[in-house]
Amino acid sequence: MPDSILTRLRSAWNIFRYGESYFEPYVNYGTGYSIRPDRLRMYLGTERSIISSIYTRIGIDVAAIPINHVRLDQNGRFLEIIQSGLNNCLSLEANIDQTGRAFIQDVVMSMCDEGVVAIVPVDTTLNPTTSSAYDILTMRTAKVVQWFPEHVRVNVYNQATGQKEDLTLSKTMVAILENPLYAVMNEPNSTLKRLIDKLNLLDAIDNQSGSGRLDVIIQLPYVIKSEAKREQAEKRRQELEDQLKDSKYGIAYADGTERITQLNRPVENSLMGQIEFLTSMLYSQLGLTREIFEGTADEKAMLNYYNRTIEPILSTITDGMKRVFLTKTARSQGQSILATRDPFRLVPVEQLAEIADKFTRNEIVTGNEMRGIIGFKPSSDPTADELRNKNLNEAEPKVEDKKVPINNQNGRSKSNNVKE
Repeated sequence: MPDSILTRLRSAWNIFRYGESYFEPYVNYGTGYSIRPDRLRMYLGTERSIISSIYTRIGIDVAAIPINHVRLDQNGRFLEIIQSGLNNCLSLEANIDQTGRAFIQDVVMSMCDEGVVAIVPVDTTLNPTTSSAYDILTMRTAKVVQWFPEHVRVNVYNQATGQKEDLTLSKTMVAILENPLYAVMNEPNSTLKRLIDKLNLLDAIDNQSGSGRLDVIIQLPYVIKSEAKREQAEKRRQELEDQLKDSKYGIAYADGTERITQLNRPVENSLMGQIEFLTSMLYSQLGLTREIFEGTADEKAMLNYYNRTIEPILSTITDGMKRVFLTKTARSQGQSILATRDPFRLVPVEQLAEIADKFTRNEIVTGNEMRGIIGFKPSSDPTADELRNKNLNEAEPKVEDKKVPINNQNGRSKSNNVKE
């Protein structure tokens, strides 16, 4: 029975009507910031170049592939998803500030920018230093600031204080992930670092050319060798600057014997050609193309991108967490961390019907499984969950044979097999 109007009015709530006065007054909320303090801050050289767009593209594509805490059979095949705190962190909520997908994107972008990233379990059910049979409730990314033989010192965000703090933790409780493309992206003399240096140099030249400088040379009608002539030339240069600065339209006059040469024309050098060469080399080493960024790449290009770039990063994340967050006993019981990419994500609609027919006809997927791939809700028909070829008639049940006595000429009975 629905609530009456009086009941709804009594229990109604409006946040602007009650607001903060409903809660405890003068509550200390902690340190406040105008921006998120836990957000990833890239290096200055990376942030000012186009490299940040590459990191963002890779991070979004890796985070789009679901990662789950699963159980496998004895042959390593998927059985079920384990509803644990670790799976909740990977699929729904990693911490109070990040969803599971945002957390994975943060991990990937930090890995690409810094070369190495650490995943720190913040809240656990048991003390990780005394027991390995704990479940993870929240986790955060951390920057490795110092290395020890069996420990690492990490800089991680503490949501209780709102500050980033340094902690020394054992390597057995922290998942340390190294960029599989470290030699290409993070080495001091790698292709990516050279491209960043060239792009920053190009930015500096653009800033200089757009700063309002005139870059003018004045040729005076006398030889400047003595100190008096230098002072006279400096005075003349100052007069021209004052005329241009104080003039409403930026107009100045010069003597008929003076010659003025303007130098602020485009500088001809090989910098742009070097940038284009390094960019194409970086794309080839990362398995990227311009069409991937534009969203116009075909299926073969995307498959090459996933196999050469996305899969190594995904394997690094899953293997690192599996090695640290799952004990030997859990792994022997079939527990694992699995990333599963949807193979139908890049399939056009006109090809999906043919694929559905082949998969159901060859008894690979059921009708409801195919409906879930398309995005439809499951059918209530019981045959929709049967793994069989719908184009063939269902086999009839076998008829049991019965023995019927038959009298022979001698009056003796004998049995004969007949079918009803």
